[in-house]
Amino acid sequence: MKAAIYARVSTTDQTCENQLVELRRYVDARGWTGTEFVDRGVSGSKENRPALDALLLDARRRKFDTVVVWALDRAGRNLKHLITLIEELHELGIAFVSLREGLDLSTASGRLQFHVLASLAAFERERLRERTIAGLQRARSEGQTLGRPRVHPIAMNGVDGLSVRAAASLWNISKSTAARWMVSGRIPQAGDRAGQTPVDGRRLSPEMSPHSGVRDGRTVSGT
Repeated sequence: MKAAIYARVSTTDQTCENQLVELRRYVDARGWTGTEFVDRGVSGSKENRPALDALLLDARRRKFDTVVVWALDRAGRNLKHLITLIEELHELGIAFVSLREGLDLSTASGRLQFHVLASLAAFERERLRERTIAGLQRARSEGQTLGRPRVHPIAMNGVDGLSVRAAASLWNISKSTAARWMVSGRIPQAGDRAGQTPVDGRRLSPEMSPHSGVRDGRTVSGT
C-alpha cells in the first residue's frame, strides 16, 4: 500500500524531523511505501500550502491510498477545513491517519471518530451563526445602519466609450451599479437617493454625454 506522509512547521527555525521520524516509523511498521510532502515555514492559517496542495493533486490522481499526519493541527487550518479535507480524501477512497489522536479512517472506530468531528464542526458553525444573528439584532436595536454604505459617484469627463468594468473602476463602484447608471443615462445627483436611479426617470440632456455629469468645467443636471 502507498502512503502520503504530510508534515508541517510554522516557522523556518523549526524542524519537521521529529514529525517525520515518527511518521516514517509508522509507515514502515505497516509495510507501506511512503512519499513525503513537507511544508516548512508555512502558517497553519494560510489557505495555500505548496506541499499540501501537491498532496491533494496527487490524491486526485490516485497516487496513494492513505494520508498520514503527525497531528490533526498539522493538516487543517481549523476544524471546518479539516473536515472538508478528510471528506475529500474519503470521497477519493483515500484513508486518513493522525498519529497523535490515534485517528485511522480505515477502521470502523476511526470512522466513528470522524463522524464525531463532523458533528463538532456543524455545532461550531451553528454557534457562529447564532452569535452573528444576535450581534446584528443588537446593532439594529441600537439604531445602527447595517450593510455597505451606498456611494455617490463623482461626475467626471472622459468616460465616453468605456466598458462597464472601466466605468466601475473610474467611479469606484460595483460593475452592476455602473451598468445601471449607464443604462439609465443618468448619474445620481446629491439630492437623489444614494446609489439609486431616480424614480422620476429624468435623463441627461442630449448635448451632454450619457456617462458624464460635467461639461466644459460646469456641472450639468438632468432635464
